[in-house]
Amino acid sequence: MTELTATPGQTIGPFFGYALPFERGNELVPPGSAGAVELHGIVTDGAGEPVPDALLEIWQADAGGAVPRTSSLRRDGDTFSGWGRAATDAGGHYSFTTVKPGALHHAAPFITVAVFARGLLNRLFTRAYLPGDRLHADRLLNSVAADRRHTLIAVPDEGGFRFDIRLQGADETVFLRYRGQP
Repeated sequence: MTELTATPGQTIGPFFGYALPFERGNELVPPGSAGAVELHGIVTDGAGEPVPDALLEIWQADAGGAVPRTSSLRRDGDTFSGWGRAATDAGGHYSFTTVKPGALHHAAPFITVAVFARGLLNRLFTRAYLPGDRLHADRLLNSVAADRRHTLIAVPDEGGFRFDIRLQGADETVFLRYRGQP
């Protein structure tokens, strides 16, 4: 019988040190460029304490609502890849420089967020919806209980949007499960 080695998804991590994060991984567009906004927030655990060693990835459409088809690691200042990666700091803060995504397929504009953190065997998925008049028409958002929807909506602030992520407990962020996800 062949003995199999456990994979990172079957053991306790984090396993983020090797080649992660990469230079300017949190800059989907250069800071200060036309249309640039900041998506930022704090990741907290069930006790409300900051998580200092989480890793977040985002995917999004460009400002026109098109899903980019270019290399995801490219950071040349001109190519929008729609993908970024940022680590939290000691206070649980993260930040991305990006553009406001356009709407996709009759949905409200959103940014897909994946969270990797200690104690999680698999990454968690959520969405950061941007406030606006299209929220009422979004099928996924409206399938969430009304008293929990606010955990999916980013709050506008100076320069961008704040999107805090609570991993568990009171006011836990709504996390999504996709087909084929364990």
